Amino acid sequence: MIRVVLPAPLYRLAKIDRAGELAFDVPAPVTQRTVLDAVEARYPVLRGAIRDHDTHKRRAFVRFYACEEDLSHESPDAPLPEAVARGDEPYLVVGAIAGG
Repeated sequence: MIRVVLPAPLYRLAKIDRAGELAFDVPAPVTQRTVLDAVEARYPVLRGAIRDHDTHKRRAFVRFYACEEDLSHESPDAPLPEAVARGDEPYLVVGAIAGG
C-alpha cells in the first residue's frame, strides 16, 4: 500500500477528508509515474495540477520527496525507494514557495 501526502490546496481541490494522506495499491514497479498516474486516476480533478496535461512533467512549483530525498529532478520511471513501495514511508507532493 503506497502512502501519498498532498499539500492542503490539492487535497481540498480533490475534496479529500483525510488531511491530505492517501493510501492505495500501485502495481510494481513503483515509480513516480505509476504513483502519480494512480493519484490522477483516482482523483481526476488533480490532472494538470501536479503535472502538465500533455507532457506529464511536474509543475514548476511542485516538488516530490521520499525518504528525506528530493526526487523532483529524478526520472519519473526510476523506482521509488523500497520503504515507499512497502508503505513504510510516504511519497510527498509538496508545493514549493518562491520569494525574495
